[in-house]
Amino acid sequence: MRDQLPLLLGVLPFGLIFGALAVSAGVPPLAAQGFSLIIFAGSAQFIAATMVGSGALPGVIVFTVLMVNLRHALYSASLAPHLAHLSRRWKLALSWLLTDEAFAIASARYRRGDLAQAHWYLLGTGMTLWASWQVSTSLGIALGTRLPEDLPLDFALPLTFLAILRPNLVDAPSWTAAAAGGLLAVLLGGLPFKLGLVVASIAAVGIGLAVHQVRHRADANA
Repeated sequence: MRDQLPLLLGVLPFGLIFGALAVSAGVPPLAAQGFSLIIFAGSAQFIAATMVGSGALPGVIVFTVLMVNLRHALYSASLAPHLAHLSRRWKLALSWLLTDEAFAIASARYRRGDLAQAHWYLLGTGMTLWASWQVSTSLGIALGTRLPEDLPLDFALPLTFLAILRPNLVDAPSWTAAAAGGLLAVLLGGLPFKLGLVVASIAAVGIGLAVHQVRHRADANA
């Protein structure tokens, strides 16, 4: 929980914005809070609230949310070897609490070794985020349109992801992937439908993997 606290500086404003956006889009306050209680996925909640407000079909909303959250399958696959020994009850609880921020902090913890009780660490990160997300959502719902339009809360999300990224830059492949992804995202920013981000992400993963393989071969031949 202590390790997760710095990321809350970005999470709390993000939840505040969601609560205000949801009620302004016509989502009832109880339903808006239910998004955070049950879905618990920031970017997916923003999209779902906007689509509800525009009258989109339920099936389309569910499908869109699933597509947005496909990255969680990668998070789960990465952590699965560490959690294989746990009961199904533990796995269900930890999968529900798995977010970008929880994954980033927990990944750093699993790299440190001594993993017998590390699942409690993952639970602590997830519960800290979940509780703060509920509070910030409630505040956003309560304040609603009374939030000043020029309040600079849009900085929260990029700062949060930068804070997530930095602890996981531990070697040449990760640094290379991060630098390549950032550069390509800027260069490809003009592509339609935000495709520049998708292309940059896929390319960055490939570049990072290539650097990893080159280093692995060099170490094997040394």
